[in-house]
Amino acid sequence: MDILEIFGEYSYLGIFLVILGVNMSPILMPPSWIVLTSFYLLDPNLNILLLAVVGATGATIGRYFLKRISGIFRKFVGTEQKSNLDVIGKYLNNKKYGYLITSFLFGATPLPSNILFITYGLMRVKNIGIYVGFWFGRTISYIIMIYFGNAVLRPFFEIFEDRLVGILLIDGVGIGMIFLFASINWTVLITERKIKFVKPKIWRF
Repeated sequence: MDILEIFGEYSYLGIFLVILGVNMSPILMPPSWIVLTSFYLLDPNLNILLLAVVGATGATIGRYFLKRISGIFRKFVGTEQKSNLDVIGKYLNNKKYGYLITSFLFGATPLPSNILFITYGLMRVKNIGIYVGFWFGRTISYIIMIYFGNAVLRPFFEIFEDRLVGILLIDGVGIGMIFLFASINWTVLITERKIKFVKPKIWRF
């Protein structure tokens, strides 16, 4: 809360910087909706719509940097997983709004978006739709979460009195989803409409 109070002194600029930093990190960061809602609870005079737009902009730019950083590690990804990623990329490229819709769904729902942008980075995706869809999805979800923040945030903190436990649990779920994602044979799923799992050899070493 001390950090929020310090950055809150700079109003929307401070909030933007915090959300930017949170979304640049792949793990060990609280969900950005919790950060935004906490800012609003500290200062109810903030405009919800403007707060959501600032948050969505910071989140989108942060995820852009996360994607760029993740792309550096593609050379360490196993051959089978590279093939899997390329199949997904080809499939989405063939869909007119594939990237836009996928990013919108991740942005508008509680799904951990760090997984999505790490995957985009490993796929080396170059499509403006991933940012447009994510920005609109995040704006909508932030408006809802901030508006109902008091009802949503307090029960969350009551369940996890130790905030770090909550963050670690969320990260654990995210890492689990990465391994689940890497275990799916996407070639079989896309071409044959069957779910088949493979041993997830994500890294060469």
